[in-house]
Amino acid sequence: MKIYPYKRLNRPITLRVTSVSLKLSDGTRDRLETTAYSTQQQVVALGIAGHADWLTATIGLSATLPPGANAPDAAWSDLRVLAVLTDGETNVRTSVDLTRDAEDGRDWSGTLELLRDNHLSRASLAVYAVGTVDGVEGRSIAETDRNWIIDTASEEPVRGLQLDVQKASFSKSAREWLHAYADVPWVVDTSARVPTVFVNTDVEGVLGLLDSSGSGVDSKVRDLLVAQMATDVWTAVFHGAIGDLEVEPGGGPVFPTDWQGEVLREMLPDVVPGVHVEEALRQVHRRRTGESGWVELQTRIHYAAARRADATRALAYAIRGLEQMNREK
Repeated sequence: MKIYPYKRLNRPITLRVTSVSLKLSDGTRDRLETTAYSTQQQVVALGIAGHADWLTATIGLSATLPPGANAPDAAWSDLRVLAVLTDGETNVRTSVDLTRDAEDGRDWSGTLELLRDNHLSRASLAVYAVGTVDGVEGRSIAETDRNWIIDTASEEPVRGLQLDVQKASFSKSAREWLHAYADVPWVVDTSARVPTVFVNTDVEGVLGLLDSSGSGVDSKVRDLLVAQMATDVWTAVFHGAIGDLEVEPGGGPVFPTDWQGEVLREMLPDVVPGVHVEEALRQVHRRRTGESGWVELQTRIHYAAARRADATRALAYAIRGLEQMNREK
């Protein structure tokens, strides 16, 4: 938890998406169904309507400030509520003022317009309440504790990690860096805009096994293989995310706004259990950049990755299947 040298609200702002519409290249507007956004996942999927020619998206927002925001004896004045859309890939930042619904109410609403050309895939949407405190303008009074994700391409409003899986002959690939890994079945590239898993077609049988849909021994081995691959992926993306953090002037790490931030928020509760994710991020950052503690943390990172990959379930399923096959012999 951050420490502020002034009074703030001690609870987060609640943010809801209330509507989504797309402006098409012919000037018409398509108001999307409510299936385009998920309040539980806190994701908007702008690709759900299947339009290839949309220019802008207008997103209706409703935010509720925590109790005490309008208290007569509040330590702040000139209260404003801002919706801020941030894209870590394109470095585009868009902010709009929300309007108070009732004079003495805590509900604020408004719309935010997103230009398609400004975004490649996912952007992060947060809401901040700011005011004048002790004569200083623009001080943060409260904010959302979990950002919404605005996905400009996805057809389904899901928050999970997106991966690009590509098949390649590592020994013959035009990507020369793959040549050094010609004797392994796959590698994970976390430097791309979207994490990419390259599957090595030089390894005999790996593609057939991954693509198999049978119910025999092949399916058991396939599930184990997929679980191992997923564990490797989660481990790699965590290290990629934690190794590329921006740092505030005071030395504290800042949560990324793209897939890296999603990975960290997903895994940190298992890597450093029992604390808020922001404190967990600070602890992991200190261990990675400090003199000690980073090596000891690798077991927790692997544990978090194995949980995300559901490796235990895959192993138990394989063991039960093989035991059943042995009994039937």
